[in-house]
Amino acid sequence: MLNGRVSHWWESTGLPEPRESLIGHLTVDVAIVGAGFTGLWTAYYLAKSDPSLKIAILEARHVGYGASGRNGGWLTNTVTGGRDRYLKSHGRQAVEEFQLAMNRTVEEVIEVCRAEGIDADIQQGGEFEVAYTPAQERRLRAHAKAEAAWKYTDTQLLESAQAAAKINVAGTRAALWHPHAARIQPAKLVKALAEVVEKLGVRIYENTPVTTIRPRQLEYEAGTVNAEYILRATEGFTAGLKGYKRLWLPMNSSMIVTEKLGSDLWDELNWSQGEVLGDYAHVYMYAQRTADDRIAIGGRGVPYKFGSRTDTDGQTPQSTIRGLQEVLHRMFPNTAGASIEHAWSGVLGVPRDWAATVGLDPASGLGWAGGYVGTGVATTNLSGRTLRDLVLGEATLLTTLPWVNHRVRQWEPEPLRWIATKGLYAAYGRADRSELDGRSSTPAIARMADLITGKP
Repeated sequence: MLNGRVSHWWESTGLPEPRESLIGHLTVDVAIVGAGFTGLWTAYYLAKSDPSLKIAILEARHVGYGASGRNGGWLTNTVTGGRDRYLKSHGRQAVEEFQLAMNRTVEEVIEVCRAEGIDADIQQGGEFEVAYTPAQERRLRAHAKAEAAWKYTDTQLLESAQAAAKINVAGTRAALWHPHAARIQPAKLVKALAEVVEKLGVRIYENTPVTTIRPRQLEYEAGTVNAEYILRATEGFTAGLKGYKRLWLPMNSSMIVTEKLGSDLWDELNWSQGEVLGDYAHVYMYAQRTADDRIAIGGRGVPYKFGSRTDTDGQTPQSTIRGLQEVLHRMFPNTAGASIEHAWSGVLGVPRDWAATVGLDPASGLGWAGGYVGTGVATTNLSGRTLRDLVLGEATLLTTLPWVNHRVRQWEPEPLRWIATKGLYAAYGRADRSELDGRSSTPAIARMADLITGKP
C-alpha cells in the first residue's frame, strides 16, 4: 500500500511536468498566490474576460499540490457554513440566491470542462447521504424537513428500501439525495485547468513559496512581485503566511482507496450513477465510486497539528487508515477482502465560524477566497468568478452574495486551539461510538461540541 506521495489522484494521473520558478522582481496586473482550484479558476475567468491583463500565479510546490489534488472529488452545491447564518444579516431572498448560485456553479464547472475539452471523469449522479443508526436517522429527517423549507435545494427523502436500491449501504434506515452534485477526479481537473490557463497567457511559477503579502506587493525567497491586485488563494496553507497564523485553522482530512472491485460486488452495491456518498455521523465520511471502479473514502483522522502545522507529502497514520477501513467495511461488508492500495492526507481551511469567504479591498488591492471546510471543489469556481467581477469593478449578482467580504474573528492562540480541537473531535468520536452502540438521540457531548466550535 502506498502511503502519502500527495494522493492517489496524482499517482494515477502522473505529477505535472515541473514549471519554472520565479527569480527576481516581477510586475504584473494581478498576482495570485496558490495554484489550486481557487487560483486557477480566478485566472481563467480574468484572462477570458480581459486578455490584456498580465496575470501571474505563484505556487509553493506544484499545481494542485494542496486540497485541489487530494480531495474526495465532490463537485456539490453546499453553501459552506450553512444558509441560516446569513438570514439575519442579508434576508431570505439573498440566501436563496446564494443557494441557486451554488446549484448553477456545479453546472458551470461541467460546462467549462465540456467547452475546454477537459476530461475529469465527471459523472453527475447527485449527492447521497445515508443514516445507518437511529440517531443519524433523527438528524437526517430533521435536516430533510429544514431543506424542504428552502427554494432550490431539490432534496428527496428516501426510505430504507428506496435508499438501498440506489446505494446499498448496510443497515440503511433512510437517505437524503439531491441532483446538484457530480463525481470528479480532482487531479485531472486541476492539471488540465492549469494547461488551459497557460494557453490564455497566464504565467504559473512553481516551487516559489510566498512568505509575505502586503498592499500591491508580495515577497518570496528570491524576490518580489508588484501588482495592482494580489489575490490570496492558499486555503489550508494560509497559516504559513506572515500575519495569517490564526486566520484559518488547517484541518487535516485523510483518504484511502481500494483496489479495483469486480462487477459482482458492484451489482450488490447498486452504486452506478456517479453519486457521491456521505453519512450523518459527527465525524462524517465522504466517498465516491471512481471511474475505474474503486471506492475512495475519506474522513477526519488526526484533525489538527499543534501550531497549525501542515504536512508535506500526505503521509497518513496507520490508526487513521484502520479507522477508515472500519467505516468502509461497516458500510459495505462485501469489501472486507478488498485491499487498500493508497492512503493520503491533506489540509483544508476552516474559519472560526466555518463559513467560506471571498472578497477584495480596492484600497489595498488585496483579495482573498477560501475557508471552504472541505466543500471547495465547486465553491472555488464561484470564488473565481466573483473575484473576476470584483477585480474588474463590475457590480453583479455574484458580488452581492452574502459571503462576499464576510469576515470573522481569528482562532484562539496556542495551546488553546490545539487542546480545544483535540478535545472536541474526541467528543465527536465518543458520540459516534455511543450511537453505533444503539443510542437513539444525539448525545449532549456532540451538541456541546457543535456549540463551542461554531460548527453548523
